[in-house]
Amino acid sequence: MPIRKIQFANNEIYHVMIRSVGDTPIFIDENDHFRGIFSLYEFNNLNPIEIWKRRRDRVVEKKREKEKTGGSPTPPELLLSMNGRENLVEVLAFVLMSNHIHLLVKQIKNNGISSFIKKIGGGYANYFNKKYNRKGHLFCTFQSVHIENDSQLRNVFAYIHCNPISFVESSWKKNGIKNKENVLKFLEGYKWSSYGDYIGNKSFPSVTSRGFILEMLNKENGCKQEVENWVNYKSKSDNFSFSEVNLD
Repeated sequence: MPIRKIQFANNEIYHVMIRSVGDTPIFIDENDHFRGIFSLYEFNNLNPIEIWKRRRDRVVEKKREKEKTGGSPTPPELLLSMNGRENLVEVLAFVLMSNHIHLLVKQIKNNGISSFIKKIGGGYANYFNKKYNRKGHLFCTFQSVHIENDSQLRNVFAYIHCNPISFVESSWKKNGIKNKENVLKFLEGYKWSSYGDYIGNKSFPSVTSRGFILEMLNKENGCKQEVENWVNYKSKSDNFSFSEVNLD
């Protein structure tokens, strides 16, 4: 796939996919998944990030929360706060897969998408390489598609949240979905995407900006219906025409 020079426009929406070098598995255990979610939140910031300071602050915050609630601390994924931040993009949807990440993002700062992806690529790679005694790039490029209309937006919203179907039906993209009821149940319980937050099961609500899509799809029931319709009537994935962008 040719690598192009992409000029992302402010207030426009893009489907972005970040895939690891050589399809290396990048989310191996639960802590890796949590770190991936943490990265989506932390690196969506115009200001420089010092992860160790943020993690220190979270420890203090969790301790205070525990004292307030008498020993029942709020889950760490719910402690994320948007206060005092200058976001680069609005993350409208996301999913973490074994070797890649899908994002639906709206750029709100100049060069916001490229900066956001570079920060994720460098920051998560540092964590991953240190943990697994690995060297070198973890991500070199990312791929993007400009969302041009509501129909395309609906399709991508459903497609992103349906990606985890591969974990229960590995050949669905080629052969279609066999057990649709089982698939829908699995998607509702899949923790590492924004789908749960869209249908009222709070997982990582501070990561995403959901107001626009909730309004467009007629709130939580409409979001759920969009994914169900995609599973029931589409059953096979589209081949998106991505443009590839260099992270360097």
